[in-house]
Amino acid sequence: MAITQTTCTSFKVELLTGTHDFNSDTFKIALYTSSATLNADTTAYSSTNEVSADGYTAGGNTLIVSPTPTSSGTIAYISFSSTSWSSALTARGALIYNSSKSNKAIAVLDFGADKTSAGVFTVNFPAPNQTSAIVRIS
Repeated sequence: MAITQTTCTSFKVELLTGTHDFNSDTFKIALYTSSATLNADTTAYSSTNEVSADGYTAGGNTLIVSPTPTSSGTIAYISFSSTSWSSALTARGALIYNSSKSNKAIAVLDFGADKTSAGVFTVNFPAPNQTSAIVRIS
């Protein structure tokens, strides 16, 4: 099993068909254990090997797009506001997905190792700009 950080290939195709609306759709983030297999071929959210802990609900948290889709120079980008769970848990990675569109996968996050919290577990996203936003199109 492996988690590989990537933008999902199906998401790239769905951008070209107008599937995702970052101004109105609901995006979520689900956390996964090291037993999960998530990579460029991931097409949709699945609860298989998702984190199971008190205070964590299957499907994860709703994300806030921050900022709305924008651009700088020749790069368009979006990112998300940080999100957290108030319980102790361990996660190896995450899947960002569009719950408004049949749970279609957007991006896989690889934390590099199991991350464990003693209390609040937070996923911090990089700055929303053309060089570090979580989703960038150049």
